[in-house]
Amino acid sequence: MAWVAFDRTVKAVEQFGLEGPLERWQGTRDRIHESVMPRGFDAGVGSFVQSYGSKEVDASLLMLPLVGFLPATDPRMLGTVRAIESSLLRDGFVERYATHPSVDGLPPGEGAFLACSFWLADNYALQGRIAEATEMFERLSGLANDVGLLSEEYDPVTRRLLGNFPRPSRTSR
Repeated sequence: MAWVAFDRTVKAVEQFGLEGPLERWQGTRDRIHESVMPRGFDAGVGSFVQSYGSKEVDASLLMLPLVGFLPATDPRMLGTVRAIESSLLRDGFVERYATHPSVDGLPPGEGAFLACSFWLADNYALQGRIAEATEMFERLSGLANDVGLLSEEYDPVTRRLLGNFPRPSRTSR
């Protein structure tokens, strides 16, 4: 996301003529990209990984093509999607990452993250896997509650929406 911040700042300067140290921001954006490409990708795993030196994947990696960091059809992204499918896809839903009480303090068993599952559907579409993208998107959309809201998490075992819901703002009239 640091790359995204600099990339969008550079684009804002270029597209809208905003003021700022454009060359410095371009350099920072490019250095972040140059760091992530060799250190954030593990050839042995065949995937981008959760952090430098890790062998684990994280569903946030599905954002790489969605923000323009790398095309969804790049072989490294194809491998990343495969790794996420094999390690984080449960009952047709994507978990955020594998929890480890000794590392992140979270016990196993958290619900699947719906946003991450939608990101996988987006990646499927961008990779030309249209039938899979459509099936996943329709299944996820069908989970909305009686007022059309989706929570951040879903438990496929109990078939319950879990976690936070968006709330309307409270404004005085």
